[in-house]
Amino acid sequence: MQYNLEERVGRFDELIIDFCKGIKRNTITTPLIGQIIRSGTNIGNNYMEANQASSKKDFKHKIRISQKEANETKHWLRMISKATPEKKEIRRKLWQEAHELTLIFATISKKCSKNDLGR
Repeated sequence: MQYNLEERVGRFDELIIDFCKGIKRNTITTPLIGQIIRSGTNIGNNYMEANQASSKKDFKHKIRISQKEANETKHWLRMISKATPEKKEIRRKLWQEAHELTLIFATISKKCSKNDLGR
């Protein structure tokens, strides 16, 4: 079976959108929803940009942004969990996926650095 990171991040983005659609809006959740939508969907956006990078440096930069956005998404998922404890189980699954994406992008970034050094 072929591994497709583009599909994985696209699916994650869709799950983030679906998750946020199911959250009741109020003065606390509305800004949190905005933050999680931005960081969560920027993971895929920057990964797509990395795939069309004009240089190795540009590729690594976009991969690092994807990594940072995935890490930031973990934070917003934690905050949304506090505001909506009834969503804890799905939030936990999304957090785990964001964590795995963070690790994947960190590995890609490290491999780029080693290749830049001629190792």
